[in-house]
Amino acid sequence: MRLAFAFALLATPALAGTDEAIDAHILPGTAAFATATADLATAASADCRADALRARWNAAFDAWLGISHLTFGPIEKNGRALAIAFWPDTRGLVQKTVATLVADQDPVVDDPAEFAQVSVAGRGLFALERLFYDPNLAQYGEDDYTCALAQAMTTDLARMGAAIDTEWQQDQSNLLRTAGDPDNGTYLSPDEAAQTLYTALMTGLEFNADQRLGRPMGTFDRPRPNRAEARRSSRSLRNVTLSLAALQEFANALSDDPTPLTDAAFTEAMEAAKRPDPIFADVSTVQGRIRVEALQQRVRAIRDAAEQEIGASLGVSAGFNSADGD
Repeated sequence: MRLAFAFALLATPALAGTDEAIDAHILPGTAAFATATADLATAASADCRADALRARWNAAFDAWLGISHLTFGPIEKNGRALAIAFWPDTRGLVQKTVATLVADQDPVVDDPAEFAQVSVAGRGLFALERLFYDPNLAQYGEDDYTCALAQAMTTDLARMGAAIDTEWQQDQSNLLRTAGDPDNGTYLSPDEAAQTLYTALMTGLEFNADQRLGRPMGTFDRPRPNRAEARRSSRSLRNVTLSLAALQEFANALSDDPTPLTDAAFTEAMEAAKRPDPIFADVSTVQGRIRVEALQQRVRAIRDAAEQEIGASLGVSAGFNSADGD
């Protein structure tokens, strides 16, 4: 009995961090995304024009950044993460897929179940960005095919937002909370649940450094500003700052112990984020590149600090994440 009690004490810190992460960060985040996507779909049913929907689309994108790092469970299921946000788009598939749908006047927009089978490049936030911000597409009227396409896309996005929230509320949160229970075949111990959450934190930080900042930076000899995420809607830097804010909230929830190094690293990164161009357009200049490099270094410093403090506190290390690739 003493041995069992000792094991229970060892598991308590990880479980406490898991509960806090679920209650203070994840469930509010999935609810916010479900609400924002539902609002966007409702607005599109009333007025599908780009001018009428940009503000609500931005609100949905903001809400997505609050949970986009949770690339496991409901967000990973059925390829939802890619269907919601198909980026990086290394082959320009969003442009090609959306252009083909419009050119063909594809009747798939009339059936939500069929539209859910459309290529992920023709769905979600980035396909909608094309409709709303590409000058060759954004001037559509209420009687145009593109209007019906916008409505189909927003309905599809709201469906995924609702499913993610429901599945977190009903199933995924309980799986994490009951990690180690005999009938829990997903998480065999509290530490395994904690490691899943910690890996999501670390992967989210890496994605900001390597993709959101690294892709437009390219190399010194060959910068690639046109590869910045959501540059058409001028969201590139905003996406980094909102993601970092969400990750800081997540980090604070995961650890029961003080994390002064991690908190300081987040503060320094947020300060560095005040300097770059909103769409990283000036990475081709020496000063512009220096500003983005400085932010990238600060984001990587958060990861180092979190590894020392949060990983050590939880007694876990970052494992494989579906966002890591093969």
